[in-house]
Amino acid sequence: MPLEIGLIGATGIAERTLLKQGACVRAPDAPGSPVIAIGAVAASDPVRAKEYASRHGIPVVHESYAALLADPSIDAVYISLHNSAHHRWAVRAAVAGKHVIVEKPLCLTAEELAELSFAATDVKVYEAVATADHPWQQTVHDFVHDEIYGPLVKMETRIRFAVPAPGGYRDRPELGGGIFFDTASYWLQAVQATIGLDAITAEGRSDFDGPNGVDRSFEASLRWATGAEATLTADVGEQHLSDHVFTFEHATIKLRNFLRPVAAAIPLNLIVTPTDGDRQVIGFPAISYYERQLTRILDSTTDDLDAATPRIALMDEIYSDARRRKGTR
Repeated sequence: MPLEIGLIGATGIAERTLLKQGACVRAPDAPGSPVIAIGAVAASDPVRAKEYASRHGIPVVHESYAALLADPSIDAVYISLHNSAHHRWAVRAAVAGKHVIVEKPLCLTAEELAELSFAATDVKVYEAVATADHPWQQTVHDFVHDEIYGPLVKMETRIRFAVPAPGGYRDRPELGGGIFFDTASYWLQAVQATIGLDAITAEGRSDFDGPNGVDRSFEASLRWATGAEATLTADVGEQHLSDHVFTFEHATIKLRNFLRPVAAAIPLNLIVTPTDGDRQVIGFPAISYYERQLTRILDSTTDDLDAATPRIALMDEIYSDARRRKGTR
């Protein structure tokens, strides 16, 4: 029997991550059988939920999120609400005995994550970070920890997303809006996978001068006892950007467009430029991020809470630091 998943939120990201990818994931011992089935959906607007269900062939529409959680046929839920609602509904889903997949960020504070961890004693919880565990991360990890090009000096990450549509949650700080919460999970997961998160300092800066005092630009930094530093520069604008640059003592490694807003499979290349050698391209086959993410979750024997704990703690610390510097809450 396939895993029955209920959607908490009738959203575009749910279409890309589950509805389009679920048809691609099949049981290895029964290639014709789907591993998952989308059994129900609920949205803040029941009419929109019904239209969404009709468009995607979802058999059941619940009038509320609570009603979906009470549905005994649902094994797991996928939560794609505004950021400040992730924690609340993840906790309620865990208490209801449902496995939980939550769009990034999993929670907004370390306190929220502690509450979720306490609630999720008998279920698994996963954070949907589409870029996690891409093969390039292991390659760079080896470069860092084996010091193939000498010690790491710095990691610089640049992310730019499109200007959000007016009126949405991304321009409302009380709903967890802002460019930092939109990008921090991608950055911190990459840092965790390549360098580790045992940094000794964490700082954040923003003018918080967007609509309603939201951050439309943000700078974050981590520093290690070795002197190595990782920085994030995030903002909104017309040109989409998602780049990592790793600077070692004897080489620079660049990764362009590590996150593209498409569901199709895309190839990636690491460009290695030694200080005393020829430029090298390390290529990786085209991968569909969302299909890989779903397969990773379905194949996992453990959940994401242990790995997410230091990420959420640092995200909370960096955002709070930026607020303190600006003198706002």
